[in-house]
Amino acid sequence: MRLAVTQMAADNEENGTEMQVEPEESSYSLARHKLENLLNKSMRIRMTDGRTLVGLFLCTDRDCNVILGSAQEFLKSTDSFSQAEPRVLGLAMIPGHHVVSIEVESESLQTSTHGL
Repeated sequence: MRLAVTQMAADNEENGTEMQVEPEESSYSLARHKLENLLNKSMRIRMTDGRTLVGLFLCTDRDCNVILGSAQEFLKSTDSFSQAEPRVLGLAMIPGHHVVSIEVESESLQTSTHGL
């Protein structure tokens, strides 16, 4: 990545144009800090097959695979009035290509801001 940015900057210099490059490490450290603040927070992950998993965020990787601890699975209900019992999974790995959305539960964020 740095080689490509350096080459692009050299090409632009030859053409007489300047290119402003934001430091890669600062954006990387900001993103890392945001992810670290979400560790052990309760998350709700909706998947492509309609299932929803709720659990504690433990880690992720470059492919957006997510690992949840103390996870529970909620099936997509066919009847809008019925709510099925959750299935306890424990430790669960969700492949990134199956993730539709990720939500951090607000109660989980509020407890961290109050220092509990």
